[in-house]
Amino acid sequence: MKQVVQNYKSGELAVLDVPVPGCKPGGVLVRSAYSLISTGTELMKVSEAGMSMLGKARSRPDQVAKVMQSVATNGVPATYRKVMGKLDSYTPLGYSLCGVVEQVGAGIDDVKAGDVVACAGNEHALHAELNWVPKNLYTPVPDGLAPRHAAFGTVGSIALQGVRQGEPQLGEVALVIGLGLIGQLVVQLLAASGVRVVGADPDPVRCELAERLGAAACGDPASATVEAAVAELTGGHGVDQVYLAAGGGSNQPVELAAKLCRDRGRVVDIGKCRLDLPWNAYYEKELDVRFSRSYGPGRYDPSYELEGRDYPIGYVRWTERRNLACFLDLLARGSVDVEPLISRIADFDDAVETYQRLKDGELKAVAVLFRYPEHPAEAEEAAEPAAVSVAVPAVKVQPGPARLAKSRVRLAFIGAGNYATSMLLPHLAQREGVELSTVVTTTALSAANAQRKFGFAEATTDLDAVLGDKSVDAVFVVTRHSSHAELTRKALLAGKTVFVEKPLALTEDELAGVLAAVEESGNDRLQVGFNRRFAPLLQEARKRFGARTGPAGLRYLVNAGRLDHGSWYLQQGSEGSRFLGEGGHFIDTASWLLDADPVSVYATAPAGNEDLQIVLRYPDGSTATISYVTSGPSAFPKETLDLIADGRALRLDDFVRASVYFEKSTAGQKRWVSSRLPKARDKGQNAELAAFVKAVRTGGPMPVSLESLVATTAATLAVQTGLAGGAPVTLARAR
Repeated sequence: MKQVVQNYKSGELAVLDVPVPGCKPGGVLVRSAYSLISTGTELMKVSEAGMSMLGKARSRPDQVAKVMQSVATNGVPATYRKVMGKLDSYTPLGYSLCGVVEQVGAGIDDVKAGDVVACAGNEHALHAELNWVPKNLYTPVPDGLAPRHAAFGTVGSIALQGVRQGEPQLGEVALVIGLGLIGQLVVQLLAASGVRVVGADPDPVRCELAERLGAAACGDPASATVEAAVAELTGGHGVDQVYLAAGGGSNQPVELAAKLCRDRGRVVDIGKCRLDLPWNAYYEKELDVRFSRSYGPGRYDPSYELEGRDYPIGYVRWTERRNLACFLDLLARGSVDVEPLISRIADFDDAVETYQRLKDGELKAVAVLFRYPEHPAEAEEAAEPAAVSVAVPAVKVQPGPARLAKSRVRLAFIGAGNYATSMLLPHLAQREGVELSTVVTTTALSAANAQRKFGFAEATTDLDAVLGDKSVDAVFVVTRHSSHAELTRKALLAGKTVFVEKPLALTEDELAGVLAAVEESGNDRLQVGFNRRFAPLLQEARKRFGARTGPAGLRYLVNAGRLDHGSWYLQQGSEGSRFLGEGGHFIDTASWLLDADPVSVYATAPAGNEDLQIVLRYPDGSTATISYVTSGPSAFPKETLDLIADGRALRLDDFVRASVYFEKSTAGQKRWVSSRLPKARDKGQNAELAAFVKAVRTGGPMPVSLESLVATTAATLAVQTGLAGGAPVTLARAR
């Protein structure tokens, strides 16, 4: 088998052919699927190996002291031979992996061959194709948890043990200094514990990542950002806990900890940083300094790690193995997300090159995984991943009686936030034949403000009263994303025509619930706020482009930009991902231009950021590629679209300019360019609302078919499925 090794004397890294370890009693033989590079601990070891002998001595004064003791005991020649022999030997790397049990040793009854396990230990969870792992250093992986995520188990246990040492309590504020791999995990664990977190790291990319994963604010420790955030969150008292997750020779972390910690606060050292404690600062605040030893109780105890002697749970609640199992459970339940931390997944055969790139700084990474060949644990991540098939729900409805035409329509609004008051209500307030009946919000003042500004007849916080008001013809659902599906379902069951802002649903179950309400009530009067297909400029360009005869290629670049810190769009746990919230806009536009619903979705994203590449395939062979990026410059247009087919091309530039090109040989057709720039970008809201109001007033068909709305929503949900599985998703129409 192959294993990654290093010669500490020369610094040489190699992938060696070594014998397969035997399967001894008290443990299991595990074939690796993924192993994790600790970009902190391992790179420090790799860097030290490349130093001169003097450099090695300076970096490890503890080892120098041992050498001097050996000289005093055994003399210089014997000590020299001993030290050189040890240095000039290959040593292993790695201590965190996930794999499949290949063989079970005597005395093991909690797993069997074929089970997927996460493994720990710098002597047992090595970067090697096969490892023998004793009982207390492995734990079964929960069903549904991806092996590449389970490979974080050991490092996650280190972070978890550090948090346990800090004894966080609900409502406290913590400072995490150092936002590398361990620091990022500490941030998430604290946030999951109900603690507000401030992060400190000189790397702005790591700061931004920590904020996306739950930190309230992050910044360079040398700037005023961190201190200001701590002051704001604690009322000037200082944080309750500081977690030192930084490395290096600077004493800045412990000095910053003393400065920003409250009186009698706790300082926990998890990383390996300089600890010259400033006596006055720590004494005057009577700070409680604690150390976190690796994965938890049992570490460095041979009777626990090698002999399998567990500690009674009544005396030691959280051992090494229990911490490992706990972290995997947090991953499986979604309380911690390691996917954004993965900067690269490298093939195991490329291990030496990967380490070298990390050491040289060419590869900037939070976490790097080695992927091993022929691992059955995660077949979907093979070079040719198997496609996943999801059903697009069928629309089943027995339409109710025809709706009578009306001279005026009465509209109610549920929600009166920024989008409703800036993009919808201004178009409706002055529209002939529209009466704004009632506005419902969760707070009385926001309802009163909307009533005063737009002329609603009533303002209330009572949703049921509005749904029960038979004089209300249509209801607008313009609330936060997590409530859209349930409010839509209730309004449909109440017999109302519904306009719901995107997204219609955040999960397949929510979508099914909406359709169940349609089927139960016979009410299919539903519109989702996919407004771009109604934009006058795009409508005109599509008309000029004409009908297609062959397949088309469409490219849609969305320069979404970064959201302000604190935006509720970033609350992915409750409100879904950002693309799930607004991606339906772009899928609907592509499907409208191609006059069909997609039959498959493939989505991919670079590790650690929100930039997505999505490919939609359509029944006639047409494809649409949506590039959804958050890292672009704000000065660049937000939306650009190109459609090419049959020797023609349509281009849309951010809804301010459009053009259509034809082959020179095409008789009687010349290039068309929109004649003038509009006074403002018109993304179709006014025309969309006009079409909706007309359908309500006349009782005619809705502007967009329910089948199309469902197909777009299913495709948007499939993007999340595809990202999670790394495979194309086939959209199969349910019958």
